[in-house]
Amino acid sequence: MIATPHATPESTREKEVIMQAYTVEQVAEILQIGRDKVYSLIRTGRLRSIKIGKLRRITDRHLAEFIASLEEKS
Repeated sequence: MIATPHATPESTREKEVIMQAYTVEQVAEILQIGRDKVYSLIRTGRLRSIKIGKLRRITDRHLAEFIASLEEKS
C-alpha cells in the first residue's frame, strides 16, 4: 500500500481569481490615448476584448498582453 498525504484545507481551496473588466473609455484614459484609437486597436486585433451583450469590455489580462506586446517591439 502506498501512503498518500492527507489533503489539508489550504491545498483543497480554490484560489480566488479577481479579474477587472474595463470600458473602452477607461482603457483610453489608462493608456492616455483616444477612444477611437482603442476601437482601432480592437478592430485590428492588437487589443483583445470581450462582449457582454452589446457592451465591449477589455479585461486586465487583455490590457497586460497588449502592453507586453508593445514592450517586445521596443
